[in-house]
Amino acid sequence: MDRLRQQIAFLLEIDKLKTILRRNHIADGSRVENDAEHSWHFAVAAFLLSETAAAEIDILKVLKIALIHDVVEIDAGDTFIYDEAARAGQAEREERAAERLFGLLPEDQAATLLALWQEFEEGLTPESRYARAIDRLAAVMLNYASEGKTWKQHGVSKAQLLAVNQRIALGSPVLWDYVRDLIEEAARRGYVDR
Repeated sequence: MDRLRQQIAFLLEIDKLKTILRRNHIADGSRVENDAEHSWHFAVAAFLLSETAAAEIDILKVLKIALIHDVVEIDAGDTFIYDEAARAGQAEREERAAERLFGLLPEDQAATLLALWQEFEEGLTPESRYARAIDRLAAVMLNYASEGKTWKQHGVSKAQLLAVNQRIALGSPVLWDYVRDLIEEAARRGYVDR
């Protein structure tokens, strides 16, 4: 029963992910998305686009990463990737959050989820590189669909988009070609500062 209580406590705690608002708007631009919505969308995209991965991947591992990669934001908050000042101390905040949140689980599951989260953060395995590519694809895709709503609100430039998102190529050169074209088209349409 202790194990089950720990698992239930974790599940109730991660329900808070639904309250963590991101900067990205949903595709129709009507509101910002929350972390739980993002994680679900990320998981679906990872599954559907797995054939574009740069290397052979364990898709179940990628799906697990997708579901837990932003859990730390319950404590650490969402950090806008284009805000350099906000990114200061982000790694430490998120590491503390990971230890607390995953620490709610039974020891074996805590170790497993912490390892998956760390793998995603490090971006060294084929699965984590692909997962990071999908994570970035989601943000660009939604911003493009909302006519650059978040990019415009925060004065994001085309150069910033290209610099931040070029890591997509490590996980999926096919998706990087698509995203690069999307960024070029966004610039032409005025969705992003040139």
